[in-house]
Amino acid sequence: MFALTPHDAQRPAALHASGEEIVVLDFETTGVAPLRGDRAIEIGAVRMVDGQIVGRFQSLMNPGRRVSGFIEAYTGISNSMLQAAPPAAEVMADFHDFIGMAPLVAHNASFDRRFLDHELGRIGRIRRQEFACSLLVARRLYPDAPNHKLATLVYLKGLPNSGRFHRALADAEMTAHLWLRMVEDLRHAYGLPTVSFALMCGLAAQKKARVETFLQQWVQPPR
Repeated sequence: MFALTPHDAQRPAALHASGEEIVVLDFETTGVAPLRGDRAIEIGAVRMVDGQIVGRFQSLMNPGRRVSGFIEAYTGISNSMLQAAPPAAEVMADFHDFIGMAPLVAHNASFDRRFLDHELGRIGRIRRQEFACSLLVARRLYPDAPNHKLATLVYLKGLPNSGRFHRALADAEMTAHLWLRMVEDLRHAYGLPTVSFALMCGLAAQKKARVETFLQQWVQPPR
């Protein structure tokens, strides 16, 4: 839908949004399946209001089990680091308080949603707000990208990054910058004064052939 051109690397991150508050989060985990015993080992998140990061949350968490050598190499999180970390239950209680009722965003959100709901369930808490996926939105906006991994999109769009992937807070911050860039691209392409969380969620749910029709519904006719 949007061309990936060289000038993207010189554009600043988007600063215009709908004024809504969102929390962008990322988990590092022992594996991919919480229902088969995998656990979260790190959570990172940023709170955004009107396109600005206004708060951060980051913590390792002790899952009560050792992680594999693959996970240690992949994340840089060692078993000794986790042994010194606070218990997962304590971290998740604090994180639940941090997110409140703000809408949530993650890259490949189905993964993070599973772990968030599972870890909250272990302490008797429930997520009630909606969860949006920046990966699904990116697939609709940038169909010509070689892939839609976070690192690929960050480099293609010239977004701020620490150069360090697979640590929770760094990935959450990069996802936040990607979300803002997608908001800005939509604003410019369709002349929208704001791009709401509801619009982004709706876009993520569209089939490719329906993207243009869906977006035109949000364009205000000239007076």
